Amino acid sequence: MASHRPRILIADDHALVAELCKLVLEAEFDVVSIVGDGRAMVHVAAELKPDLILVDLAMPVLNGLDAGEQVKKASPAIKLVYLTINADPDVAAEAFRRGASGYLLKTCASSELAVAVRQVLRGFTYISAALPKDRIDYLRRQDREMVGRESRLTERQREVLQLLAEGKGMKEVGSVLNLTIRTVAFHKYRIMESLGVKTNADLVRYAVRSQMVA
Repeated sequence: MASHRPRILIADDHALVAELCKLVLEAEFDVVSIVGDGRAMVHVAAELKPDLILVDLAMPVLNGLDAGEQVKKASPAIKLVYLTINADPDVAAEAFRRGASGYLLKTCASSELAVAVRQVLRGFTYISAALPKDRIDYLRRQDREMVGRESRLTERQREVLQLLAEGKGMKEVGSVLNLTIRTVAFHKYRIMESLGVKTNADLVRYAVRSQMVA
């Protein structure tokens, strides 16, 4: 007999955190899969169509913000709840601008995690009690310089930028994204042109500021 319990996908590159979240949630929900990077999250979400994804921000290959945005574009009904150590209200606001329904800190109690998932599945938003909700709500309505700059980059360029910032060479980036080295080099040139930067160090600094890499 098929289960009618809500289906949860967990995306976190820290295996211990992911397994603990599964233990907390599986009494009430079906945890359909655990993945360790943002690209895997996008692929598994497309295949399994979970009701909700519990996702970390700082993940390899593709960060949680970009992965979440891709999931929402493909499957708007899937809910996103971010579980992170990042307590910056600007980052939380950006997550909501990109389609999040919940934002929790990893310092929260296990009971709060269950409450947040429950609330989001009922159609509400949830912000961790440890965060300044009014400040986040205000920031969600504001345009920031970073948002303007990021909008200049295509989805593919952001993918290339993260992989380069993680220290991968052009050949490795091409292998991950199924691109030729020449195409990767072209994307890198256009990224640097769009952002007005001149060195690899500048690219890494931008990727860190934009929450692509830790």
